[in-house]
Amino acid sequence: MRRLFWLGIGLAVGVVVVRKATRTAQAYTPAGIASGLSESAGGLVESLRSFVADVRIGMAEREQEIHEAFARGEAFDDQFAELREDPRIGDREIFPEEHQR
Repeated sequence: MRRLFWLGIGLAVGVVVVRKATRTAQAYTPAGIASGLSESAGGLVESLRSFVADVRIGMAEREQEIHEAFARGEAFDDQFAELREDPRIGDREIFPEEHQR
């Protein structure tokens, strides 16, 4: 009875090892590589679509805020106005004076 038990364990382990080896070998065939690339490219495209959708939602929300402020007659809260007015920021740091128009 013990031999039959160990034979069963050996067969089960052998089946698991062979299936794992077959899957690994299939992953390195041209069809397996193409399948892997296809899955990763599909995931990349889906991530990009999700990012674009999130950006569009954010843009729509901000645009709605701007329209509401305009309708109320309030001045638009420009968070970057100070940065644009600062002479140290912008083209002056990138280009020397003689190259500016």
